[in-house]
Amino acid sequence: MQHGGTLAWKPDCWRIGIGVAVFAVAWLWLSDRAVLAPPTDNIEQLIWVRSLEWGYYKHPPLPTWLLWPAVQALGWTAWTTYLLGAACTLGAFALMWGLLRGMRGEAYAATAALAGLCVTFYNGRLYFYNHEIVLIPLVAGCAVACWKAHTTRRIGWWIVLGASLGLGGLAKYQMAVAALAVLLFWLSQKAWRDPMHVFGLQVAGLTALAVFAPHLVWLSNHDFEPLQYAMASSLAAGLSWEPRLHEIANWWGDQLLNRALPAWVFLAVVGLLGRTGARSCSAAAQAVGGGSAPSQPSAGASPRARIPPTTPAERGAGRALLLCFGLTPLVFVSVMTLISGSHIQLHWGTPFLLFMVPAVMELTRDAWTGSFRPRQAVLVFIVIQLLLMLRVELTSPTGAGLLRRASDWRFFDAQALADALHERAVAELGGPVKVISGAWAESGALALRLPEKPLVLIDGQFQFSPWVRPDLVAACGALELRRAKTPPAGYGPVGPAFPLLYWRVKRPTAACAPGATG
Repeated sequence: MQHGGTLAWKPDCWRIGIGVAVFAVAWLWLSDRAVLAPPTDNIEQLIWVRSLEWGYYKHPPLPTWLLWPAVQALGWTAWTTYLLGAACTLGAFALMWGLLRGMRGEAYAATAALAGLCVTFYNGRLYFYNHEIVLIPLVAGCAVACWKAHTTRRIGWWIVLGASLGLGGLAKYQMAVAALAVLLFWLSQKAWRDPMHVFGLQVAGLTALAVFAPHLVWLSNHDFEPLQYAMASSLAAGLSWEPRLHEIANWWGDQLLNRALPAWVFLAVVGLLGRTGARSCSAAAQAVGGGSAPSQPSAGASPRARIPPTTPAERGAGRALLLCFGLTPLVFVSVMTLISGSHIQLHWGTPFLLFMVPAVMELTRDAWTGSFRPRQAVLVFIVIQLLLMLRVELTSPTGAGLLRRASDWRFFDAQALADALHERAVAELGGPVKVISGAWAESGALALRLPEKPLVLIDGQFQFSPWVRPDLVAACGALELRRAKTPPAGYGPVGPAFPLLYWRVKRPTAACAPGATG
């Protein structure tokens, strides 16, 4: 197909679909094989999904709402969260690919998507399902809607943008960073000069507020519990100046030189191969045609990652959008830490890292662009993925188990815990285990392995667990778990495989009905 006077690379959709499916199946299979218990965030969502609320004590409700229909269809299992998490991540990449394809062309979009999937959070944690994971497609959708609203000047896209921002707020309050990226892009384009863009921004803001309003009411009725949790865990750390600088340096290093390092390797290798191929093609053309340029690129190659035929203003606006969504999170978190002394959670940047790749591509365009060779790019991608998979295999409890840390949750043997406690708990309760009370990670992992699929009473607190009624515990009792360095009063050791875990039962006061639930 001719495009702008040169041959444009047009991938077959069915090949892309097969490639994405193979990527997802391979990583989900390996991830499930490499752990003895699901990720703690997945467990938390499976605990919360037993009751749909307008908010939970730590986070807003959207991830739990999205999980509910999946659980009804696929069951209350870890694999349900794995599939939903992969759908969110890969759906975000589909949105980004579509945006870049229209903005910069097929080759650019393919390069950015393949490089982004080399970021370790998007492959090794493809099976994760938490608030950051749900935020990823909403951030991508926000970028798409922002671009469409700017280029089409249609009010419908401003409404879509507002809905994306509002839903993002229902996923995690971190969506405010995406809203800041939108505002910075709006300002960079001097959009205040266009009455339509001024009106559109207002419509987007009101739409976002309308979507978020029910949760805002819930927050006010529950003493802003999630905000208190955020303050207690990170925001109110009050670090002095030197630790603040260390936090920022550590976070930038983790985002760019740890999680995203394979992406930079991919871009560098693809760029090197592209420039080598372009020089070889040019030399061959000169030898055959006396210095004239070839009319067609070599087989399997495509010209430079071209920009579709748009105006210079549109190309500049596209660059501004990609830089705003790629760089704003890094700058915002750094400034916030400097001002407030907050402790930075390493996962705060993960919903935005996929846009860091095209942002770097915009900043270093001449360093990597050349003759795009899809077969070579895919081969480089496969090699990087195999190396990352090998790393997972070598460090997993079912593989070599290298580099094991005491805090590595992957080594928590939930099935062994169930085998150690289930029969003893049933005997002491005089019936099935309906409720497990204790720390949510261990309790939830155990609940997933028991045939009764009991409810989890988080830390024994009913205000944190609206899916558990006090009368259920009174009628059916509960299995109680405690993690401690020394045995708590009234608790016995689980066994030598769990040296810091203790248990006991809260005996029922009446016969537990077989169908009793929370």
